[in-house]
Amino acid sequence: MTNEQIHIVYFIGIGGIGMSALARWFNINGKQVYGYDRTETPLTRKLTDEGIEIHYEDDPNQIPAALSGQLDKTLVIYTPAVPKDHRELNYLKETGVVIKKRAEVLGWITREYYTVAVAGTHGKTTTSSMIAHLLLIGARNPVALLGGIMQEYESNLILNSNRNTRSIAVVEADEYDRSFLHLHPDIAIVTSADADHLDIYGKRLHLIESIKEFISRIDHKGMLILKEDLQHDLSTAPGLKCETYGLDSGNCQAKKIRIEDGSFYFDYHGIGKVIRNIRLDMPGYHNVENAVAAITACLTIGLNQLEILGGLASYKGVKRRFEYLIRTPKLVYIDDYAHHPTEVHALLTSVKSLYPGKKITAIFQPHLFSRTRDFADGFAKSLDQADEVILLDIYPAREQPIEGVGSQMIMDRMEHAHVQLCKDNMLLSCLKNSKPEVLLTIGAGDIDRFVEPIAGMLRKKYHYE
Repeated sequence: MTNEQIHIVYFIGIGGIGMSALARWFNINGKQVYGYDRTETPLTRKLTDEGIEIHYEDDPNQIPAALSGQLDKTLVIYTPAVPKDHRELNYLKETGVVIKKRAEVLGWITREYYTVAVAGTHGKTTTSSMIAHLLLIGARNPVALLGGIMQEYESNLILNSNRNTRSIAVVEADEYDRSFLHLHPDIAIVTSADADHLDIYGKRLHLIESIKEFISRIDHKGMLILKEDLQHDLSTAPGLKCETYGLDSGNCQAKKIRIEDGSFYFDYHGIGKVIRNIRLDMPGYHNVENAVAAITACLTIGLNQLEILGGLASYKGVKRRFEYLIRTPKLVYIDDYAHHPTEVHALLTSVKSLYPGKKITAIFQPHLFSRTRDFADGFAKSLDQADEVILLDIYPAREQPIEGVGSQMIMDRMEHAHVQLCKDNMLLSCLKNSKPEVLLTIGAGDIDRFVEPIAGMLRKKYHYE
């Protein structure tokens, strides 16, 4: 099926961050786009405002009538998070319409472009969005489908009107369900390979094997940009050019890292170039590391020093990645998507560096029963860095409950006593008894629905407007 043959695109799970970027892609390209999702969210409402018709009941009768007369011109796209008993998906399978996973379509779209793909168990969204922004600043005409909403553009799709076959595609290479094996990048970045998605892989060894297979799909004239501490695990294909990176190790490094007025400054050393006094307003040592990878990719593509400096200085970040909601001398409120122990550790380490001596209150919503079961010890150790912790119930996403698995598992393993369990509907009440100096909401579930109510309550309580 070619792009010209497609008139209608129907998304099952359109509200997912990756799915919504694809929906926007097809909508901008003049296709009739429809979708289903389980719940209405600010993102689905934005898609509706952009002209996409969405419904929220899993009912074959709700499928738009336009599909029935044009099945041969219709593409159905679904996410692996959709359950196997989904009524609409099973009904459509019986009609003979073309049905593809999101990852297959992403691979098909990027095939015609020079592609930069960012893989890793964390760091993908920030690194890929940095690259997209730098390429825009450098007038390199990027096409970017991202896993987060860039604050500069209020979108997860960057699509230049002058795109052509010389455009550069920037995408996230998602390891979940081995989705990234549909990509064939020219430049690939691997940011991390911590044990995760064990419901898919079983153990880290199988994840490593899958990442190796992804690396083997890099164009033979291309480049791998690899986090330095992954060299032992991820041997590269013979003849493939590889640059390693890190904060203080690898071929490409950040040197002279310092914090001034809440921003990070550093010097880049790598691939024969030195760029001094780079400013990054998205704080965090882990984000400095992400920036080193992004700079390396963009220098390889051909950006110059001034474009790098200007691009990173103007980069505002991604929503829910170290996103400031309140930033005053007496109170700071940050929202972050961290949902793996390594990510939570990196977040809290950075916050403590930025705000030494301040009381840190962390509200954490665990994501997935299986991840909580597998990493309860890691979550407890990471959260112990905070002065006060509020644990919400587990967000199940695609999973059914697992007997004996709950937020209590994390609480029982924590060493300090300033931790409490709190039901979602009681969160604002729980917070009223707290006097945070630095407040964090952390998690990849639906904790973001509390962000504005919390910010509003705090502004009213402390008279911050």
